[in-house]
Amino acid sequence: MRAKKILIIGPAWVGDMVMAQSLFMTLKHQNQDTIIDVVAPTWSAPILARMPEVNRIIEVDLAHGKLQLGERIRVGKSLHNKYDQAIILPRSYKSALIPFIAKIPIRTGYRGEIRYGIVNDVRALDTSVTYKAVEKFVNLGAPKKFKSNPLEIHQPKLNVNVVKRQQAAKRLGISESESAIGLMPGAEFGPSKRWPADYFGEIATKFSNDGFKVYIFGSHKDYEIGEQIIRASNGDVLNLCGETTLEEVVDLISLVKIAITNDSGLMHIAAAVGLPIVALYGAITPRYTPPLTNNAEIHYLNLECSPCWQKQCPYGHYNCVKGIRVDDVYESANKLISRTQS
Repeated sequence: MRAKKILIIGPAWVGDMVMAQSLFMTLKHQNQDTIIDVVAPTWSAPILARMPEVNRIIEVDLAHGKLQLGERIRVGKSLHNKYDQAIILPRSYKSALIPFIAKIPIRTGYRGEIRYGIVNDVRALDTSVTYKAVEKFVNLGAPKKFKSNPLEIHQPKLNVNVVKRQQAAKRLGISESESAIGLMPGAEFGPSKRWPADYFGEIATKFSNDGFKVYIFGSHKDYEIGEQIIRASNGDVLNLCGETTLEEVVDLISLVKIAITNDSGLMHIAAAVGLPIVALYGAITPRYTPPLTNNAEIHYLNLECSPCWQKQCPYGHYNCVKGIRVDDVYESANKLISRTQS
């Protein structure tokens, strides 16, 4: 018998793409011979390339909120009759078009946006069973009549390329032998997920005084936040926001002792390369998108107004993130460092 071929329609966010690896791992656990190809945005290829479960990455240049029917038709026709099943992770109508055009016989996805017929293996989403985002992905890999508790969640594990890490470190003037911590102050979602920059600056100062180097990771959009952190600190802090590719971030994050991070895509990357995590949550509950690791300390105040799921604080005070104390985060980070070293 030939191996089953499954096409995954991947999500559009960094953290979701990392969490999707749990589904890939589940499919491989069910049948090691399963061939998994992933349709995904071009930006995500460096992440998918670090997942050993993925056979082929089919890059598509699709913008958020855009139908781009012509591109979907082109990709769908190029995949015509090549797969046994498609698993569609986004719940939008447009995300299901490529498998439909490719004439994949089983097209699995959750009910959403009136896509009956386009998705022909429709699953109901029971949030009492599958509340976590990663559970929603993984349970699409279960047989249709699966009625039990959520499937086992395999924690994502991204491969680190040591040679490329050495090259990136050399280019940026980073010593691989020095003890360092990583700060991830960005969050694409919005300011309601971001711990204040001056708080990160205080943390940077404390760890610099302890003899650590401090690296700030993020995209070019986070560069100014990184500069605010440097101005709020008096330590040895290096702002790498916008200075690295996503592939380099995967490798360079593996150099630090611990990540102190907002609830963001980089939090999930850090967890997937095996780092201890201090995760800071505001507008969205950690019950929904926890770091997928057993080595994490989570700070979430669970205020009366939380979780609000809003990008901007509806009340303008941002107490859910501003109320997380620097000393508490510092204590959690040191606890994790000590646990790792023991």
